[in-house]
Amino acid sequence: MKKYVLVVPLCLVCLFTSGACVAEIYKWVDENGRVHFGDAPAEDQKVEQVDLEINTFESVTYEDIEFAEPSANKKVTMYSTSWCGYCKKARKYFDANNIAYVEYDIEKSQSARRAYDRLGGKGVPVILVGKKRMNGFSEKGFQRIYSR
Repeated sequence: MKKYVLVVPLCLVCLFTSGACVAEIYKWVDENGRVHFGDAPAEDQKVEQVDLEINTFESVTYEDIEFAEPSANKKVTMYSTSWCGYCKKARKYFDANNIAYVEYDIEKSQSARRAYDRLGGKGVPVILVGKKRMNGFSEKGFQRIYSR
């Protein structure tokens, strides 16, 4: 019973204070035509509140894929772009470790883009090792799926 006496008020405090963490972003244009953003509205300007969609990529993810060729246990395929920093790191790692791979630039090849879309790609690189899939790149993560 003593446990509930402490837990219930704590839960209520958390519930009622969670709304206080909401941030608002405002947009306005100054007299020189420059666009500004801030967390407080400008007092002497026409202000518009902006709704932001937070888009973060927190970690590398791995998953099995069913439509890869079963005989291609160590075949490495990378869907990439020319400007992607992690794609460059992956290329450098593959070359330094003599890992054969096939690379498809999704911005230069329509067929590569269609294959990437079929995979449900949301970012680059998407690396396939046989039936294993890696979104993003890290050396340790790649070693984990490549050595299996």
